[in-house]
Amino acid sequence: MSQTDTSTIQALSTEVSKLRQELQLRDQLVQQLSQELFRLVKGNANFMSQPDLSERYLTQVQELREQLQAVEQQVTFYQEQISARDTEIYQLRQSVQELTDRSRMLEQVVQELPQIYRRKFEERMAPVREKVAMLQRENRQLQAEVQSVSYRLALKTRTSSHSGIDLPNFPRTASSQSNISTQNA
Repeated sequence: MSQTDTSTIQALSTEVSKLRQELQLRDQLVQQLSQELFRLVKGNANFMSQPDLSERYLTQVQELREQLQAVEQQVTFYQEQISARDTEIYQLRQSVQELTDRSRMLEQVVQELPQIYRRKFEERMAPVREKVAMLQRENRQLQAEVQSVSYRLALKTRTSSHSGIDLPNFPRTASSQSNISTQNA
């Protein structure tokens, strides 16, 4: 629920309660006017006998009826406003409920996202891991073959060098030994 919706609902609720209070006040005034009119009519036995008073009371009664009619119109107007506000409040509550439900759904989706991403990552990584393992096996196999070939080549080279080419043997003399020792120093 947004802050605007909340403030709108609060403002509407405040206005509805204010209108209800005004309506109660008007109802009390109508009740008081009715009681006063009844008391005046019942308490005054000379009401019919005195034309001036009766005309004055009739005028007051007419005024009271007009006021009562005006109050009834206002009451009707306020009831229509209250009804319209109630409808608006109901609609706002429905929209708040829908937004709350949507928010909960989105929160759930957000909470599930890391698991979904992990699973997708694992699905993508499985072929890569298999390929790396295959390449490592191939590499080990190739290294073993290279070592085997190197070893065979070394053996062949040794055997062929001993049998095929004879290198001359030079006698070592004292001067050649001193030459070697000066080069080493």
